[in-house]
Amino acid sequence: MRSDNVKKGIERTPNRSLLYALGLTDEELSRPLVGIVSSYNEIVPGHMNLDKITEAVKAGVRAAGGTPIMFPAIAVCDGIAMGHIGMKYSLVTRDLIADSTEAMVTAHQFDGLVMVPNCDKNVPGLLMAAARLDIPTIFCSGGPMLAGHLEDGRRTCLSHMFEAVGAFKAGTMDEAGVSDYTENACPSCGSCSGMYTANSMNCLTEAIGMALPGNGTIPAPLSARIRLAKKTGMQIMELIKRDIKPSDIMTEAAFQNAETVDMALGCSTNTMLHLPAIAHEAGVKINLETANETSAKTPNLCHLAPAGDTFMEDLERAGGVYAVMKELTKKNLLDTSVMTVTGETMEKNLENVVNKNTDIIRPIENPYSETGGIAVLKGNIAKDGCVVKQSAVSPEMMQHEGPARVFNSEEEAIESIYAGNIKAGDVVVIRYEGPKGGPGMREMLNPTSAICGMGLDESVALITDGRFSGATRGAAIGHVSPEAAAGGTIALVEEGDIIAIDIKNCSVELKVSDEELEKRRAAWVCPEPKVKTGYLARYAKLVSSADKGAILTV
Repeated sequence: MRSDNVKKGIERTPNRSLLYALGLTDEELSRPLVGIVSSYNEIVPGHMNLDKITEAVKAGVRAAGGTPIMFPAIAVCDGIAMGHIGMKYSLVTRDLIADSTEAMVTAHQFDGLVMVPNCDKNVPGLLMAAARLDIPTIFCSGGPMLAGHLEDGRRTCLSHMFEAVGAFKAGTMDEAGVSDYTENACPSCGSCSGMYTANSMNCLTEAIGMALPGNGTIPAPLSARIRLAKKTGMQIMELIKRDIKPSDIMTEAAFQNAETVDMALGCSTNTMLHLPAIAHEAGVKINLETANETSAKTPNLCHLAPAGDTFMEDLERAGGVYAVMKELTKKNLLDTSVMTVTGETMEKNLENVVNKNTDIIRPIENPYSETGGIAVLKGNIAKDGCVVKQSAVSPEMMQHEGPARVFNSEEEAIESIYAGNIKAGDVVVIRYEGPKGGPGMREMLNPTSAICGMGLDESVALITDGRFSGATRGAAIGHVSPEAAAGGTIALVEEGDIIAIDIKNCSVELKVSDEELEKRRAAWVCPEPKVKTGYLARYAKLVSSADKGAILTV
């Protein structure tokens, strides 16, 4: 066993004495030591139940003959961090989580790992760590939140809550209406109830083969989630016994499967940051170009919030991620020969799966659209690409041309939007919010929600080198690369310049001549860094561009 490095032989008696200090018995030390990486804390609603999930995982490990040992991983609630300096610290935690998990696992020589994450950056951060460490590993997340219910019975969720603020600012909703959303949008523990980033990534743990069926969709408050956790704890012992490692599972074919399922589900645009970063750790190269190739042949089968009015609990009742994958196999869009943490191939896992509700998961013969949920656009304003969740864009905004309204920070933009300065036809440009320029590449849910809440989502587009929450809808185009702080063309846009967006043809163009752009480039001076000390300053020096996954370069 790998853990023999810390527990066997006369040379390891000092190490063993410290394991005795933990109260571990010789019987426990004779078994595989399984690290349980728990993201439990008391500030993230999606993580408040992870203590119970962790205990259930530990029970499963013990039942199958292992010794579970828990250690923590940090987590940020993107919703609480939204709209202020805290959001600069969201994406950057992904790498902190991966690095700290690598340190703990290598220092203590665990034989296997169960990752217990839930919200936005914990899932990709721990997948990165799993790929990097390459010892038997399985995921068991905390599960999605239940949908909320307003006083009149309508179902709701966090994205509606953000849009309610915009409606209030526009004078179309009163304080009582906002309070109704505030009290009812988030009714339980769990990751917020739409197909936002957390649920997108949890669903993709199944698609990539690193979690048992149901991990992405079983609601957090249900006892089925506890049973799943126990089964996960038992299954890690089988993976250790058979030495099935992430490198056996997270192959190039598995990442292609994940990207295909991503398109069918209509996942968050943040997956276009996380999948390349995880693949990089696994030694697999994927890039933005592959996304359009996958989208072109993958029908969009689901319209969960914010794209529609259904929620994660509905997807679970319809058969979950596996039912979506089963539909995709009808046109041979998945490589089902890949290995998974069940110890079986995906083909075996899908044998008895059925789509239980064709209103929630459209049959592949009758999709919402013939192409996937995400599109990568290119043009002179984004030579290395930018990303839009096209499944959440109204038909009226699939093509749009209008004058640029330019802002050098999220705060400047939101102030102008709330002041009523943005008009139908405008293209809001928010720059210097990229991985380096932010630093930290903040989510722009407040500006996009303000635009929607004020009734402008079918007439105003937004372009940024920052990123968007999975809760964002509308013609919101993010991840512009190269970013402004790196001298990208977005830094050269001036107020009133015309920007042409053609999502169907994957194009975004600044209608300014090359000669004029060269003049502007010669006069451009990069602004002083917004943050000059601490972790964010170090991050800004090491981080790559968004099209590369915002990975840290060595």
